[in-house]
Amino acid sequence: MEWKPDKVNDLPLYKQISNYLESCILNGEWPSGSRLPSERNLAKTFRVNRSTINSAFEELKSSGLVQSIVGVGTVVSKNVWENDQNRTPNWDRFVKEGFYLSNNPINQMIYQLIQTEEKIINFGIGELHADLLPMKLMENVHRSMKLDGDLGYQHIQGNIKLREVISTHMKQYRNITASASSILITSGAQQAIHLIIQCLLCPGDSVANENPSYAYSLPIFHSDGLNTHFLDVQDEGIDPEQIIDLYKKHRIKMIFLNPIHQNPTGTTLNLERRKKVMEICNKYGIAIIEDDPYSLLTYDDEKMYSLKSMDTNGLVLYISSLSKIISSGLRIGWISGPQPVIQRLADVKQQIDFGHSNFSQWYATALLESPYFNEHIIELRRGLKNKRDLIVEAFKHELHQDIRFIVPNGGIHLWCESNHKTINDQLLFNDAIKRGVIFAPGNTLGSQHNFFRFTYSRPEMNTIANGIHRFAEALKASIKK
Repeated sequence: MEWKPDKVNDLPLYKQISNYLESCILNGEWPSGSRLPSERNLAKTFRVNRSTINSAFEELKSSGLVQSIVGVGTVVSKNVWENDQNRTPNWDRFVKEGFYLSNNPINQMIYQLIQTEEKIINFGIGELHADLLPMKLMENVHRSMKLDGDLGYQHIQGNIKLREVISTHMKQYRNITASASSILITSGAQQAIHLIIQCLLCPGDSVANENPSYAYSLPIFHSDGLNTHFLDVQDEGIDPEQIIDLYKKHRIKMIFLNPIHQNPTGTTLNLERRKKVMEICNKYGIAIIEDDPYSLLTYDDEKMYSLKSMDTNGLVLYISSLSKIISSGLRIGWISGPQPVIQRLADVKQQIDFGHSNFSQWYATALLESPYFNEHIIELRRGLKNKRDLIVEAFKHELHQDIRFIVPNGGIHLWCESNHKTINDQLLFNDAIKRGVIFAPGNTLGSQHNFFRFTYSRPEMNTIANGIHRFAEALKASIKK
């Protein structure tokens, strides 16, 4: 909800809230029979006491607009429209039975918290803080950009100039040879994954994901009727032999891999395993979907070669974006692969949104072409390494006997394991929120309850140690329970 009560208004807060809720009901935003958010959630959203929300609900009940139902909550009364001869659609049923499943409730809570709680220390979201954004690069682009391009519909695969620049970028920075014709511009990597699943797979198909994995948190894998199997992520990435086992048992058609600085573990698939993955998938005709947001974020001079850079047989659909190296708000990603596949994906993308914004494509082109881009990548690596060192030192200081982790050599995540196997991660998560810090519990990523992901790119430098101190207090309190 974007609306907030005005705390300097003479009208009491509960009355402002009841008036707002009443307008939502009468406007049909909450139809007959639909359930209102809980008192606790509304109190958080509006930043008021629960007693204020309770008073607002009582005001609505006295008007006959809502009623309380035991075990359900507060719902909109059916008699609101009893004099209306038209029947209201059962939107509540539509919401519950729609094709797409809801996001994990914890992920929903994390996104709600970062919108409403400005002072919370955020280790939960995989994006860059403002102190890592390329201000010099962006200022240079702002000064030099000329908005004199065509404002009409672009090519269905995306702006040709941007695709040419990405082609050059992939060759220079990722050792990948791909023509502009084999590239499709998307609204970030997540849309790329959605397009691949919706266009190239059918309900009942078997695929394999890493475990743990960011992909586990995406409802699309559960919404589309896929049979999803898992490849365990070890210290050096997945075991390629497991691919053979899954193929023989389930005839998997695709595997989804994030082989470089994997989310959430931070591990990198070693070279021998990468070669073995390519060999096995080539032998059995298994498609590889490679998600590569982090290969440019390696902290030393070691070059990280993607699976796509080793692909000579068209096995790999390669996904990347500018979200983790420029800004998550830019929403520029791409897929590179065999041209017939790219053309099919482009056709479906055109059906969905008629192409990407011209302005963001022009801007992305200018950013990638800028002479300051390489300087930014060097500074970004340095900044992330400093943040990594801070969070590692904070954990060693606060929880050296309770937490284990492998120090990542790149990326933006630290994957932690608590020695206490029976910890209640939901209670820990809630307690951490009360103390002003959020993180990603392992169960949202397919792991066990004693694992946690901390994204150190998001908090400010001077809040990292304090954030881990708050988490340590919450963890110690949870252990005592």
